[in-house]
This record gives sequence, structure tokens and C-alpha cells, in this order.
Amino acid sequence: MIDPVDVGIVGTSWWADSMHLPALANHPHAKIDAICGRDVDKAKHMAERWHIPYVYADYHDMIEDRRLDAVVISTSNDAHYPIAMEAMQAGLHVLCEKPLAMAYAQAKEMADFATAHHLKTLVPFTYGFMPTSRFLKELINDGYIGRPYHLNMRYYTGYARNGEYQWRFDLGKAGAGVVGDLGTHFFYIAQMLYGDVKSVSCHLTHLVERASADSEGKPYEVGDDGAIITLQFENGASGVIQVSAVCYEDTPFGQTHHMEFHGSGGTLYSYTDWATVQMVSGARVGEGQVKPLEIPERIWAGARRDTVHNTYRDIFRQQDNMTRGFITAIVENKQPMPDFQVGAKIQRILAAAIKSHQEGRWIEVNSITT
Repeated sequence: MIDPVDVGIVGTSWWADSMHLPALANHPHAKIDAICGRDVDKAKHMAERWHIPYVYADYHDMIEDRRLDAVVISTSNDAHYPIAMEAMQAGLHVLCEKPLAMAYAQAKEMADFATAHHLKTLVPFTYGFMPTSRFLKELINDGYIGRPYHLNMRYYTGYARNGEYQWRFDLGKAGAGVVGDLGTHFFYIAQMLYGDVKSVSCHLTHLVERASADSEGKPYEVGDDGAIITLQFENGASGVIQVSAVCYEDTPFGQTHHMEFHGSGGTLYSYTDWATVQMVSGARVGEGQVKPLEIPERIWAGARRDTVHNTYRDIFRQQDNMTRGFITAIVENKQPMPDFQVGAKIQRILAAAIKSHQEGRWIEVNSITT
């Protein structure tokens, strides 16, 4: 008989409610033992809905009081490092949202501590688990485009169009604006497909005037609402990533993903409208025009395909991906991926991108130490 993995979750956001808690509730070996949130009434409401026995307002108390095996951290970015370090020092496995920390040095400390103490860690770069991304990885690894030449990836959404206060644009809480919130997702996929990034050049935008005070009426430093990042990879390829939260996208979910990959042997395209389209197409040199490429059933693994969100729900709530995969890895004593070491690598690219914008020059990723 397998002992359940006792999990505490820190954070009461919609993301915790729609992503992590359903995945944990559907895992046969996960037991959601406690939830922690600064808004205790909200935490109690979520605890009642998800049948969580213990509610805390302070994560110190939760970690000290409960005999947990693991913690899921779904908070604002400024809380990631202190919560994760305290949890790991208590011997707990940790899933922590991205960006992993407020600075590369913190992320590296988290990653090195986890490695030294043989703890299971996971950073949920969500889109890397989707069928289109996994299919692209297989195709590129199998040589479909030959030697990679360049990539172009665009993430368009509109959640920043109204200019209201959101903690994601508060640099004191988030550490970065959209380049951290959305850019890190595509940094991860770019590295997953093309390998390590050598250097970056970045331009950040502030296109929509934002609220001058936070929810408590205090002034704050406003983060970017868009970014264009040029990448040079260690393998000689180059790329451009554009992320924007001020786009009008006429789709049910208000966002689209566009990806293009070119190489010596061919071309791949991917487009997801977050309604009903999630496709990969391509052409090899000498094989004719670009055509749709069917994603194999072994990648879908039974996930619904009628809408992108039904695929999304099945991938993360029913299959052993991300949060569910984190629990399975603990049970099977395996390291889930992407772990904190990968998360620290992405944090380093993010730090290089921000520094590039600030200094107006290319930045070598390995030059980032803080």
C-alpha cells in the first residue's frame, strides 16, 4: 500500500483553484492536508469546497504544525523564495510557480539547496506540457528541420489593456512585468526546443497607463506590458520572442500563440487560438508545401481535442503532467521536470533580458550572477 503524499498549498488565487487543487484532488496518492492564504475567509471558502481540513493565515505555522510531505506555492513572486526555502529546510518537496524568484541569485540558491538535499522540485511552465509543444520537441529532436537556424514566437493577450492595478505589474511584488509573467513561458519552450541561450537583447514597453497606486493606495514601480527579446543560442541559432498583454485577440480566451521554426532541413509552424485550434504544420526540404502534421495519439493520451481548454483540463487534471506529475514523482522517487535547476536557468535569461533593456546592449546570460 502506498502512503498518501500530504500536501499543503500556499495561495488562494484563481490559478490555485483552477489548476493545482483539481489536479491534486484527482491524484490517487495526494492528500490535500492544508491551505494557507492571507485572506482567511477566502482560504476557508476554498478549504470547504475542496475538503481541506486545515486552514492557515501564516505559512510558517502551516509548515511547523502539519506533517507535510510537499508544498505547492502559488503566490505573488516576492513570496516564492522565503516560502520555498523554509519548506525545503523542513525537508519538504516543493512545487513553485514561475518566475522562481525575484532574482537569479535567489533562484540559484533554491535550486542548489534542493539538489544538495535530494528534494523533488517542479516549476510549472504550463505550455511546455501541451500536446503541440511536446510534438514540436519530438519533431525537432528527430531532425525535422535539420540544423536549427532561427525561431519566432509570439504570445498575444489582453489582460493589461484596462490599466487597473494588478500585482503582476507591481515590480515590488512581481520583480518584472509581462517579460516575467509571459516571457518566461516562451523562454522555457525556446530552450526546450533549441537548447541553451547564450545572449539576449531586449526592449520592454509601457504602452498602457497604469493605476498610480496599489490596492492599499500606495505608489509602486510599474512593470512592462510588452517585450521583444532577441536570443542567440549556444548552437548558433537565433530567435525572436514577443510577448504582449495589451493585444485585442478576438478569441473566447483572449489570447493566441504563434510559433515558427526554420532550419537547414525544413520548417515548422504552430498556432493555438485557445478556442478550437491547436495545430502544428510543416514542410521538409523537397517534400512540397507546408501541410498540417497530425499529433500522435500517444501524445494526446486520451485528452479531449474539441476545444483547447478541454485538452488543457485533461492534460493537467487527469494525466500525470505538472502538479499530478509532481506527486507521482514523489511516490516513485523520481525527479520531476522542469525542476528548480531549470527554473533558475530561465530566471537567468529573464535577468539578462531586463538588464539588456536597462543598459541598451546585448547581455551574455552567463554574466548574470545576482
